[in-house]
Amino acid sequence: MSSVRSGYIAIVGRPNVGKSTLLNALIGEKISIVSRKAQTTRHRITGIRTDADAQYVFVDTPGFQTQHTNALNRAMNRGVTQALADVDVVLFVIEADRFGGKDKVVLDLLPADKPVILVVNKTDRVKDRAAFMPFLAEVAGKRDFAAVVPVSAANGKQLQELLGETKKHLPHAELLFAEDEMTDKSSRFIAAEYIREKLFRLLGDELPYATTVEIEKFEEEGDLKRIFAAIVVDRDGHKAIVIGKGGETLKRIASEARQDMERLFGGKVYLEIWVKVKSGWTDDERLLRSLGYE
Repeated sequence: MSSVRSGYIAIVGRPNVGKSTLLNALIGEKISIVSRKAQTTRHRITGIRTDADAQYVFVDTPGFQTQHTNALNRAMNRGVTQALADVDVVLFVIEADRFGGKDKVVLDLLPADKPVILVVNKTDRVKDRAAFMPFLAEVAGKRDFAAVVPVSAANGKQLQELLGETKKHLPHAELLFAEDEMTDKSSRFIAAEYIREKLFRLLGDELPYATTVEIEKFEEEGDLKRIFAAIVVDRDGHKAIVIGKGGETLKRIASEARQDMERLFGGKVYLEIWVKVKSGWTDDERLLRSLGYE
């Protein structure tokens, strides 16, 4: 029997509980994009952490959608249920001061035959410590959890404890990926995600949900990467907003995304971005597949 443990771990929860921040903190690198808006994550993102005696393959899933039922949200929900079927351990993430109907929907989806660890995130925001302990006891009683671990993904608190509890449930098996791999996603995919993150961070509340990113060309020459990307929007009016007055918004999106790419890729990036309109893309199953939605 292998002395090393390795396996797949799904990170699940309702939108905006901090799943992507948790994944990035556990990996030590920004693999999954984050913003304060719900539904920033649209794909299953795999992040890999290899320690001396264990390899953790984390699968960050989109927040499970209960309100909207267009083709994009159906694709994201399929991603969640598929991830749950394929993993060894589930990390069910909630916020440290609330457990509501949307959390209950996700809890009811979790498989009965797999260890589920309750991860209570954002403990750094808890104001009333006396009220927190009864809250913890109440949510811990909602299922037979393999463990309950309060964490702060943003501050890196209790992450070693979470890894320790997770490792107990990973099978004894050889490494699933090379030791230096951090994700199974391509550089092309991550480039598109970094651009999409800037859309979520720099545009108004509604617009990012009507946009996606298509990498049209990705060329590598030594340490230089040349990336040509289209931001796809739903309507002509959206195009003007993404470009901004005098092209300022688009320039800022490109500049900030390029800096992130250069940090991750460890070399120079030439990035060219433009905007194009494909109306109805969020409800077009065939187009969604061509854009990489499962």
